[in-house]
Amino acid sequence: MTVPTQAVHVDSPTETRNPRTTDIDLMSTAGILGAINAEDRTVAGAVAAVLPQVARAVDYAVDALRAGGRVHYVGAGTSGRLATLDAAELVPTFNVPSDWFIAHHAGGERALRQAVENAEDDDGAGAAEMAAMVQPGDFVLGLTASGRTPYVLGALLAASRQGARTGLVSGNPKAAKPAGVDVLIAVDTGPEAIAGSTRMKAGTAQKMILTSFSTATMIKLGRTYSNLMVSMRATNAKLRGRTIRILQEATGMTMADCSDALTEAGGDLKVALVHLLSGEDVKSAAKALHASGGHVRKALDLVRVRAS
Repeated sequence: MTVPTQAVHVDSPTETRNPRTTDIDLMSTAGILGAINAEDRTVAGAVAAVLPQVARAVDYAVDALRAGGRVHYVGAGTSGRLATLDAAELVPTFNVPSDWFIAHHAGGERALRQAVENAEDDDGAGAAEMAAMVQPGDFVLGLTASGRTPYVLGALLAASRQGARTGLVSGNPKAAKPAGVDVLIAVDTGPEAIAGSTRMKAGTAQKMILTSFSTATMIKLGRTYSNLMVSMRATNAKLRGRTIRILQEATGMTMADCSDALTEAGGDLKVALVHLLSGEDVKSAAKALHASGGHVRKALDLVRVRAS
């Protein structure tokens, strides 16, 4: 039996009924999971189509952080929860200051665990948060599956008026670019397996975009060397072991040599790495890193220039 699909006009593709899953409630457990997985496989292509816009957002974020500003995430519901998770994970992953990325969620901390009625409809609350926390030169990235969440749009307009650059990740390519938005990232993931359940494909796309956006920002800021996390500090035995393994991967040297270098560098993995790769002493390595803004490759270039 096939459930008839009615032509109902809605603004966002995520709200329409998916013709591929109208019989999902008649499927076996394996069939349900297969249908959901088939829809999920389309998300990466939808994200790939908006990478030029994501790249602009990354460049805005890098400019803001290099100038001493901050990056703000603004969202409601699933969007806000994903943004809060991304911001929280950057601190231990890349050893960044806790105020580099700040997440603003409609309804506050309580709304992370349970729905808060009408919080996402309060554009004034979003605007007030930006007025209180955003500085000129910051970058503010809003996220909304519908492309029109009032809390998010109110925040972006207020942030723009504060002198911040702004971006919006939207799951609705039909929605017009809102006022106060510098870069619109409108990803088209189409109808959900369950109509309107934007925690599914739309949420997956937002997670992919956030992870790519923040990781690319960290790479551009020199928080990695090659594809290794080299900005972490050895603050306990577990992390010391990890940093020594990273040093071994990056240099090909013995565990003993890497352990000695890390000790000499006071637990600073980057200083130890530049020291080992260049052959310069720890003090010279630290100076080169400072001059290069923390970029290992740039620091190595500086050391080579000085030695030539």
